[in-house]
Amino acid sequence: MSSVRQLQAAKAWFSLTHPKAWRALARRVAPSIEHRDVIRSIRFDLLLDVGANRGQFSLMTRLEHPNVPIHAYEPLPGEGAVYREVFAGHPGIELHELALGESPGSAELHVSRRADSSSLLPIGDLQARLFPKTEEVGTHRVTVATLDSLEAHWKETSRALLKLDVQGFELSVLRGARRALRHCAYVYAECSEVPLYVGQALFPEVEAFLKGEGFKAISRANEQFAEGRLVQADHLFARA
Repeated sequence: MSSVRQLQAAKAWFSLTHPKAWRALARRVAPSIEHRDVIRSIRFDLLLDVGANRGQFSLMTRLEHPNVPIHAYEPLPGEGAVYREVFAGHPGIELHELALGESPGSAELHVSRRADSSSLLPIGDLQARLFPKTEEVGTHRVTVATLDSLEAHWKETSRALLKLDVQGFELSVLRGARRALRHCAYVYAECSEVPLYVGQALFPEVEAFLKGEGFKAISRANEQFAEGRLVQADHLFARA
């Protein structure tokens, strides 16, 4: 059995054995248990879930930290609709149908056959080769905001967790979040070591930017290797 199928089976079992995940499971959404160790190991008072997809990370966060409020950002309307169904009636959780970036406006989202691989950057040949069924199947115009312009979402906190899963657009989101970062204790970002999307910043650039903003990389999880090299991983940064 492949590691992907093992993870899928583990997610299904976790969902079946946790009644609070049943509503999501009925909508084919499972908590992202691959992030569970990170989520449960840190203390934060707000989740900013950027690239929320259908709510997998938000769900895992709420299972581990039931009272933490969440602002989630997902530009694809279909994925956002599922997110809202999963969390209907849950207080303190708000979804915003937006993409985040360095400057406000609108942009073409490059839609992947797998929605969670969609990006504001064109999907590269290497991404499509290493991760089958993630090729571009169309575009969708979306509204783009900066996190700094959404001050009402984070101004009352000093220990937020900023989670980024934006398929190569991490540095652009961070450049639009310099003031918001002062209210964050942690940044948890999926970063690439090789260019999977056209024009993306790689991990060293993201790390250098966050170092300049007072953060230090403290752990790495969910490493993905292909063709004998590290391709991407999830990195946890803490305010130094």
